[in-house]
Amino acid sequence: MSGSPRPIPAVFSILLIILGLVTGAGGIWLLTLGGSVYYLIAGAALIATGALIWRRNPLALWLYAAILLGSILWALWEVGFDWWQLAPRGDLLVILGLLFALPWVARGVQPLGENRQAMFRSGWGALGASLVVSAAVALIALVTPNTHELHGNLPERPAMTGGALSAADAGGEWRAYGGSAAGRRYSTLDQITPANVKDLEVAWTYNTGEPRRAGDPNETPYEVTPLKIGDTLYLCTPRSVVIALDAETGAEKWRFDPALRQPPTETTQHLTCRGVSYHDAQATRPDGEPVPAMTPDSTSPSLTPLVAAPDCVRRVFLPTSDGRLIAISAATGKVCPGFGGEDGTVDLWANMPNVTPGAYYSTSPPVVTDRLIVVGGAVNDNVSTTEPSGVIRAFDIDTGALVWNWDSRNPDETAPIASDAKYMESSPNSWSVSSYDADLGLIYIPMGNQPPDQYGGHRDANTEKYAAAIVALRADSGQVAWVFQTVHHDLWDMDVPAQPSLIDLRLDGAIVPALVAPTKQGEIFVLDRRTGEPVLPVTETPAPQGAVEGDRTAPTQPVSALSFNPPKLTEASMWGATMLDQLACRIAFKTMRYEGRYTPPSLQGTIVYPGNFGTFNWGGVAVDPERQAVFAMPVYIAFTSKMLPRGNPEDRLVSKPGDPAFNENFGAPYAVEMGPFLSPVGLPCQPPPWGYVAGADLTTGKIAYKHINGTVRDLSPIPLPLTMGVPGLGGPVVTKGGVAFLSGTLDYYVRGYDVTTGRKLWESRLPAGGQATPMTYWSDASKRQFLLVVAGGHGSSGTKAGDSVIAYALPQAAR
Repeated sequence: MSGSPRPIPAVFSILLIILGLVTGAGGIWLLTLGGSVYYLIAGAALIATGALIWRRNPLALWLYAAILLGSILWALWEVGFDWWQLAPRGDLLVILGLLFALPWVARGVQPLGENRQAMFRSGWGALGASLVVSAAVALIALVTPNTHELHGNLPERPAMTGGALSAADAGGEWRAYGGSAAGRRYSTLDQITPANVKDLEVAWTYNTGEPRRAGDPNETPYEVTPLKIGDTLYLCTPRSVVIALDAETGAEKWRFDPALRQPPTETTQHLTCRGVSYHDAQATRPDGEPVPAMTPDSTSPSLTPLVAAPDCVRRVFLPTSDGRLIAISAATGKVCPGFGGEDGTVDLWANMPNVTPGAYYSTSPPVVTDRLIVVGGAVNDNVSTTEPSGVIRAFDIDTGALVWNWDSRNPDETAPIASDAKYMESSPNSWSVSSYDADLGLIYIPMGNQPPDQYGGHRDANTEKYAAAIVALRADSGQVAWVFQTVHHDLWDMDVPAQPSLIDLRLDGAIVPALVAPTKQGEIFVLDRRTGEPVLPVTETPAPQGAVEGDRTAPTQPVSALSFNPPKLTEASMWGATMLDQLACRIAFKTMRYEGRYTPPSLQGTIVYPGNFGTFNWGGVAVDPERQAVFAMPVYIAFTSKMLPRGNPEDRLVSKPGDPAFNENFGAPYAVEMGPFLSPVGLPCQPPPWGYVAGADLTTGKIAYKHINGTVRDLSPIPLPLTMGVPGLGGPVVTKGGVAFLSGTLDYYVRGYDVTTGRKLWESRLPAGGQATPMTYWSDASKRQFLLVVAGGHGSSGTKAGDSVIAYALPQAAR
């Protein structure tokens, strides 16, 4: 029965032996960690099969058939008929089985003696049968309803209309980043509907002419949501260039370049601009009365700067990445002198400690009230313990004079700081977008953490109170009205990332002014915006314990009744393209610390899930005041963090001299290695879906639907449009017409969805990544509702860079 193997079977034999050795060795490692015994058994069986093929023994066919059938049974036991979980467990084995079944391979084990032909034929038949069973299981898995989806409906219309719509909703214009100061991302426009959204077509395209440049930081994304006021759109580019476009045609009206005063440095973490702010000084006085037309004889002290430049009655305010706040004429694009100085600029580096180029910048549009402009700023996360301050400052809307300052490490002293004083270093900052309720006189600030993110042994009492929290400040004084903390003693970079959305909820026959706050960890907190008390229940839940030496963990963490926290990861849920990288992910899973959400950072390495990317990030959610519902894009990508003890506070442990010093945490006892939890081939170690669209009832906290969203067309080497659910950055917009729009997924599409069901209705291919939040507006020129999408890509997500602004509308015949 034995003899010299033929060339093709010999190669196949060696291949199986090598595969078996790798699988078996990994299986031994996994078993010593307390993991599954399957890989050790499979590896031994593959080695034995290869040896039998080398010896031309037909038992190899039977053994390989047994490997296939055993693997199928094991896979079904672990994950059931979940196609994307089954595939990596069997794809490589099935492919090899098909090769083995080919006549010129199988005949390599055909016996030389006639008396053993029956064994060969039956073994070949057994292998064929196992392949048929594999195909049948695959087919069943493909047609089995996806257990990761939730099907249901949001209300099609409100049961009541009282308190539903207000000036807080965007109509024909889009006057603030979230549509209005309330940040709902909801428009009362209804020309585009579920019935006609399929007819949307490109109306015009504009290119900003600002591509990526050599030396730019990786985080140089287009995250801007333009404004629309009158017949003009206002947007900014990553380099803080402001552009005004004709809303009907996309023609450029003017362009303002602030000529950034500092190039990107090794401490520049981001180079972006999420948007600009707008103010019309002629709209209202502080007392609510209309302001008369401006004349050269006007004597109001607060309006003096505007008298000098009548074109500056309507102004655009630009926060820049080099730490300035600039007032620009909305009509001409020229600087408005008198705001801060003759150059129309307020220096945001004033009174800052630890002035370091690139270490502080304002990436988000400020809040505008009738008399103030309120601005925060981003502070580098994990460079050092001696960063600039995260102070929030309010300036006179006309003169740029400092009116109040709120520093979270010195929260009671809100009077303007003395000219020779400094704010507190490394105080928790607000890098995202804030909201404003003019009736209550409150500004709602989403707060970040104190650097470094993963170590909190040095934090003081005020840091512990205000970090990773929503803080309501009184607009007139900057004093704290209330604070609600979303994570206690945050060690996971769980900043409150998104603008809180304000909505009046109808509860038990009463109208409750509420605030909707999406978070990175997947909670959506619904609070009474008057007091900060939960509207939907919040439960303090025990959390894993045991921080690194010198630190501590909070005993409990808050969990909302409306939560998108994913199921806990397990060894069986590890994923990969094949059994080999899945095995590598299993080994990594077992070697790291993981006890569920809020597992503390550790020396051995910790799995952080949801990860730093966030279930929700700066794109936030859209709330529909009529349906009393939220439309969202939850994302699920696990991260890892590993603490590296340092002897010298200034030693570099994770970077080379001259490279960006991110995650070094100079001054802290630990640096940190962190990043997505990926397999050796660069795929997530946790299985798909990684992204959804979802709708939930804000009055009950019930999630109505959750649908897998996005394809891997632009993420895989072969552009297959497989709907696996992909991550996204950017947020949705919802319309009264019943359609929601979203462009943030990491495949290059803008999509329209039925708000009632979450079902995808329309999509259009984008020329680059669309990691920004769309907006919608009305044009009187053509009597059309436009959808506006910015496609410029995002560095950290790896999407294609671009500079496109694209407007969609219904054709004349379709309206």
